[in-house]
Amino acid sequence: MAPVGIHLLDTNLVTGAMSESPVHLRKDLLPVWLGLLLFPSIWPLAWCAESKSLPEVVMPLRVTVSSRDRSLEGWKSYSMHFGGQRHIISMKPKNFLVSRHLSVFTYSDQGNLFEDQPFVQNDCHYLGFVEGNPESMVALTTCFGGFQGTIQINDTAYEIKPKSPSSTFEHLIYKTDSEKAQLPSMRCGLTDEEIIGHLRLQEDANSTIKQIVYEEWWTHRLNIEMALVIDHEQFLYRGSNTSLVVQDVFMIMNGLNFYLFPADINVYLLGLVIWNKKNPIPVKDVYTLLPSFCKWKRENLDSYLHHDIAHLFVNYNFSNYFGIAYVGTICNKTFSCGVESFLGENFFTFGQIVAHEIGHNLGMPHDGIFCTCGRGACVMSATTNSSRKFSNCSYAVLWEITGKTSCIHTKPNPLDIYQIKFCGNRVVEEGEECDCGSPMECEYSSCCLPDCTLKFEANCDSGLCCSNLCQILPSGTICRVQESECDLPEWCNGTSHECPEDVFLQDGSSCSDGGYCYKKRCNSHDEQCRRIFGKEARKASDSCYQELNTFGDRFGNCGITGNTYVKCNSSDILCGRVQCKEVKRLPFWRSHYTVHWTRFNDVTCWSTDYHFGMTIPDLGDIKDGTKCGPEHVCINRKCIRKSIWASDCSAETCNKNGVCNNKHHCHCDDGWSPPHCLVNGTGGSIDSGPNSGSKVKGKEKENGEGKEKDKDKEWEEENNRISQEDKLMNWLFPVTFATFLLLLFAWLLGDLKPSPKKEEIKSSSEEEETSTSISTTSTSTTTE
Repeated sequence: MAPVGIHLLDTNLVTGAMSESPVHLRKDLLPVWLGLLLFPSIWPLAWCAESKSLPEVVMPLRVTVSSRDRSLEGWKSYSMHFGGQRHIISMKPKNFLVSRHLSVFTYSDQGNLFEDQPFVQNDCHYLGFVEGNPESMVALTTCFGGFQGTIQINDTAYEIKPKSPSSTFEHLIYKTDSEKAQLPSMRCGLTDEEIIGHLRLQEDANSTIKQIVYEEWWTHRLNIEMALVIDHEQFLYRGSNTSLVVQDVFMIMNGLNFYLFPADINVYLLGLVIWNKKNPIPVKDVYTLLPSFCKWKRENLDSYLHHDIAHLFVNYNFSNYFGIAYVGTICNKTFSCGVESFLGENFFTFGQIVAHEIGHNLGMPHDGIFCTCGRGACVMSATTNSSRKFSNCSYAVLWEITGKTSCIHTKPNPLDIYQIKFCGNRVVEEGEECDCGSPMECEYSSCCLPDCTLKFEANCDSGLCCSNLCQILPSGTICRVQESECDLPEWCNGTSHECPEDVFLQDGSSCSDGGYCYKKRCNSHDEQCRRIFGKEARKASDSCYQELNTFGDRFGNCGITGNTYVKCNSSDILCGRVQCKEVKRLPFWRSHYTVHWTRFNDVTCWSTDYHFGMTIPDLGDIKDGTKCGPEHVCINRKCIRKSIWASDCSAETCNKNGVCNNKHHCHCDDGWSPPHCLVNGTGGSIDSGPNSGSKVKGKEKENGEGKEKDKDKEWEEENNRISQEDKLMNWLFPVTFATFLLLLFAWLLGDLKPSPKKEEIKSSSEEEETSTSISTTSTSTTTE
């Protein structure tokens, strides 16, 4: 069973009770906002009971000019007086990540499942800050009239909501205290064994494992598709009003995404299930609830609602536990679930608890003593706090888990997701010339104004073809150099600030060591051996591959399925793990890797291992595109015919004056013009932009071998330089240290000599003064 993270809850917690009788509202007759208007008086009692503090009455006043001129498109500023002083709140709309056709599932009296798609207002959620306080945070919603949400200043949090009734836009604001409010000190039942266990967690056969290239990861935000389930008691607590329940979920999601934003994680709400008739599983015991909910999810929810994780919100006090979740199960359909106890209506702070539990699903344990995020506590601290920062430890585990999973790398269909377009989100959208972010960020932009227009005389703000002077670079300026012998350069076209799409030699093009180009790389067994064991190493005998890769262990295999190493078929032995010979030196690795040496029948084989739980790139797996026989290449650990790369483009197509790129177009040599390299020109392709014929081209045309030689030369020169510096330091340090000791010894000797001798070289007047001084001192000493 997967490890479990459990959180403790203060047993003295008292929740507010609702003073009004529940009123039933048919969700299929009224939109969400109408239901909310019917129940404005339910919130105050519950909020007051949670915070146990007297509210202040504030009246937000819209301001158009502030100290930093934030009256800009997309930004709104309000002045509020609370906490003994006046604050300026600046905020902007936030992308609200919810399915365009959000499904809300309820049950009939007969147990039949009903699906509705309620109206979703998606332009009324805001995030911002308090001016003059860089550590402040504002998360408010205006969907239902007035402000409702959280204002955090340093470590003090305030909850705000509209006062009802009020004809002057009055609001009630409460100062919350973590020791008095809903979030008491939280402790986790996650044991040391479970923390270690989550590091070794492997997905079972029902989950997806993807050994991706690490350098290709974390270039985009991670995306989690979430399903939520609301228990029957919470449904009753909200007056059996589906509209109120949906609104609660939106408020929680607003806070949840705010806490996960620093970790580059988006959580998309795809669907909501409300147990409006009864709870189909018992909720009295937290230890049995989580596995029961996961079982219910597998047998019911999985069949009608796609999701990466599913969480259950229950209105039940578990006495000692606040939440529970499996650890490191984000892409595991069996255990990708969690449970939280939601008591009251402190939506935003409850969003942090959900973020914490999702952190466990991602594999994050609680922060230890060496974990830091720049403040006292972090999101994954075992004790509840108001932090919205993840620690270095959390990021390390996130790297590990996401390197072995694929579901969170897939972004939902944009047509299925509501996202608010606005100036200030650092994304250039329709109608914008640029987008430098917040007004504070725009202060550092040379080209863009905070209203998403270009500054005077600026032609661009970003892109590889935009100069530091905010001007589009001339046609023919190289904007992306050739990285390898299987890559091709690109040039600016003189009209766009963006560099043309990255193109490279088409798969199957010949390259060094008799290999083939594949995805910009020239992979071969020899090249891989050199990369691991140094430039003298080469591919070992085929007998090494036959002996080791058919064994099926961590030193020789054709991949991993579930928890089992796959033995290579005889036809695929050259596509398993690389085996090398002529190894003159062993590589220096910090940890994890093991070098394996085997000798049989006068044949020597060198290889490396890769085992379960490793979080670093696998250097020893034979890369796709590696030649494994005449006209055969390795793809997904299988040796298949090269004909899979059949293309209409060839050297003849380019009249032998160019090569074919990955779009199957001719990239012409210098002196020939695209598209068919028949007439004179400056080279390039219809995809790469116009080559101006600049002298840079000669450097770009170097083959991979020449570039590798240059790299080897630079590497040797750098090593020699470091070696000389080391020798200098080895000589300089002892000399300096010896000099220091001599000076120290001389000073000590001088300090220990009798005073009269020190005065022999002094003048007579100095002697007299010194003599008097010594006499006085002696007398003073005698007196004491």
